[in-house]
Amino acid sequence: MIFVIATNNSKKRVELDRILNPLGIQAVTAEQAGVNLEEVEETGNTFEENAELKAVAACDLSGLPAVADDSGLMVDALDGAPGIYSARYAGENATDADRIAKLLKEMQDVPMEKRTARFVSAVCCVFPDGRKIVVRGECQGTIGLAPQGKDGFGYDPVFVTQSGKTFAELSPQEKDAISHRGIALRKLADQLKQVLAAEEENSEEIDQ
Repeated sequence: MIFVIATNNSKKRVELDRILNPLGIQAVTAEQAGVNLEEVEETGNTFEENAELKAVAACDLSGLPAVADDSGLMVDALDGAPGIYSARYAGENATDADRIAKLLKEMQDVPMEKRTARFVSAVCCVFPDGRKIVVRGECQGTIGLAPQGKDGFGYDPVFVTQSGKTFAELSPQEKDAISHRGIALRKLADQLKQVLAAEEENSEEIDQ
């Protein structure tokens, strides 16, 4: 089954593709599907609402099932910020380094025992016939005092997992096993199996 990945973030697209392909899903970009996917205005109040906005837009454009992720970092000492504004935390044209710098500055007086945080990922799958699947994954951790590691993207270098390593210090396979996005996509896979099994059963009944 072919799914359009509704994101223009190349690193996120690679991560989504890496997790979805072993599940028997052929993940393609909007460009590969022959459509021009513009940035969708994220007007939702939750990760789930924003993921749905992006998935619906990609599905409508391509005519194919679409998968979109909306994710962010929620820091307890900052009352859940940056949350759904994680990508825009330091301004529209800010880099990952800019966002990390702002986060660390705002947390410079927060002691280690109060630097708890979690990554959240909401993944929405929309089918051309209107069916929709929405799942959520979370990963608990803490915010480090300085960036560590060279892999990953976004806030990965300062998100310390329970292993003591940041997301940016983990291999792709290690990250997928515990990450918010990996957890959400495995939930999506479980639900997709039920959908596909039901379709196959209906097809067999029609053939009979």
